[in-house]
Amino acid sequence: MEEISWNDFMKVELRVGRVLQAEVFAEARKPAYKLLLDFGPELGQRKSSAQITEHYQPEDLIGRLVVAAVNFPPKQIGPLMSECLVTGFHDVAGAVALCVPDKEVPLGTRLL
Repeated sequence: MEEISWNDFMKVELRVGRVLQAEVFAEARKPAYKLLLDFGPELGQRKSSAQITEHYQPEDLIGRLVVAAVNFPPKQIGPLMSECLVTGFHDVAGAVALCVPDKEVPLGTRLL
């Protein structure tokens, strides 16, 4: 594993957002959802695609807090322009479990 400096880590803006909308991303090559997330007044709302269909249903995601990288350039994913990267961990079967704060925190709060 390559070591990085504190400055390298601080380049990645990992922020807390709340899922406002979640729907099946029918055009995706792999099963995924289209998400609309709210990162608070400073960053606003952003769209993303997330391959999290094994552990979550769209209706169960509404209102949940997630951690996302918000300073990547936008990326075209089929018909969706993704504006952030929702983070998670692969379980033993390879399905993604979301990275989430375990307490309520203000939208847009940065992970340290």
